[in-house]
This record gives sequence, C-alpha cells and structure tokens, in this order.
Amino acid sequence: MGHWLYRNIVEPGKLPLLLALGAFVVTFLVTRVITRLIRAGRGPFGNVRAGGLHIHHVVPGVVLSVLGGFGAVASGRHGFGAAAFAVVFGMGAGLVLDEFALLLHLDDVYWSEAGRKSVEVVVLTAALVGLVLAGFSPFGVNDVTADELQDRGTVISSVVVNFVFSLVALGKGKFRLAVLGVIVPFLALVGAVRLARPDSYWARHFYRRRPRARVRAALRAQRHDRRWDRPRRAVQDWIGGRPDARSARLPGPGPGPDGE
Repeated sequence: MGHWLYRNIVEPGKLPLLLALGAFVVTFLVTRVITRLIRAGRGPFGNVRAGGLHIHHVVPGVVLSVLGGFGAVASGRHGFGAAAFAVVFGMGAGLVLDEFALLLHLDDVYWSEAGRKSVEVVVLTAALVGLVLAGFSPFGVNDVTADELQDRGTVISSVVVNFVFSLVALGKGKFRLAVLGVIVPFLALVGAVRLARPDSYWARHFYRRRPRARVRAALRAQRHDRRWDRPRRAVQDWIGGRPDARSARLPGPGPGPDGE
C-alpha cells in the first residue's frame, strides 16, 4: 500500500490534492453537524454576528480559498508549504460549497428545498476530485515499465471514452449519470442511449420535429422522478439535514431569515 501511495500519489505530486480533498470532505461534514446542532438549539455553538449582521460561513470560506489557492500556486506540488496550503484551500472550498445555494439564489435558502443544491454540488465535486486523484497518470512517475505504461494508457483511454458518453448524457439532461459515469465505467452509456429529459438541450434540438419522442420523454421523466425522488431526498436529508417545511416560498434576491 505504501509503495502504491508513493508511486501514484506522492511521486506525481498528487499529495496536495489528496489533502485538499480530505480537508474539503471533513470541513463539509463538520460544518453540517454544527449547523444542525445550531438549528436544534443544542451544544455550545451559535450563529456568528457582527453589529447585527449574520456572518455566513461562506465568508471565511472565501478568505481561506483565496489564501490557500494563491499559496498553493506559489508553493508548487511538493513540500510542506504545498501540503499546508492545500489543506487551507480544501477547508475554504468546503465552507463555500456548503452554501452554494445561497450564492446561486442570492438568498438565505440553507434550510429550504433550494438548499439541497449545496449537498448535490458538494457530493459531485468530491466525486470529480476523487476521479482526478485516482487516475493513473503516465506523467510524473519515474521508471515506468512498458507494461505499466500500457495499463495506464488503457485506463486513460477508458476514461476518455466514458467522458464522451458523459457529454452525451449531460446533453440529455442526466446530470448525475453524466458525472458518475466518468468514474464508473460505462455508467454514462445508460444515460447516453436512453431518452433525453424533456427540458434538456438534446430534447430541444433533436426532438423538435419528433412529437412522439417528446411525449415519451416527458412520461419517462415523470415515472423516473416518482420512483427515485424519495430515495434521493432521503440520502440528501441524511447528509445535509431535512429542509424546513415552512420554506415553500420561491427563492429570490434580497435578505432572508437566518438559515443556520
């Protein structure tokens, strides 16, 4: 295990990426635990306020991301500085993306239905970074044998093929299959060959003169949403907390009530 870690993580300069990913995931989980305790009125934690202004944790997240990003660029891929700034950047990114929905809607939707977007973005970001981290790069590794080079080339070729399938699935409006399909071999092929969602780019351009395809796409999307909406919501609630039942209002610009 140590040899594999050195050959594929340390030697190619991926250790800062591994540390950043670990800090990103841990920061997100710790933040969600603290905000859920604040919401339940338990523990010693509370909202941060300055002069009556609620300071969301996206603010220190931006500061840490900027500090860690510039520091990582200046430090390179090796050494203690690169590792330290990678951890700082991962912590900042975790805080920022935990409030992605707030940035998207310019409203305090943390515990609303729209706030689920933050959990989705965090999970997908972690999956994509994990893909980059786990990829067997033929570059940056010394003394690669012909067999090792061939194996790495095969892996990279399969990733490229999966990426093409993922682009098609993305065009058909199957966002989760597109992202996970880059990681899991040929999973995106399922989304690429099936009917597109009715509101997708593919449907708007390729089903324009195919009314039957549009009707079938709409029916299939309804059946799919009815079947998988509840399990998906259960997983999101387990990770990020159940949305507030009172948050039925449409998110819009302007100040809202405290969401933490």
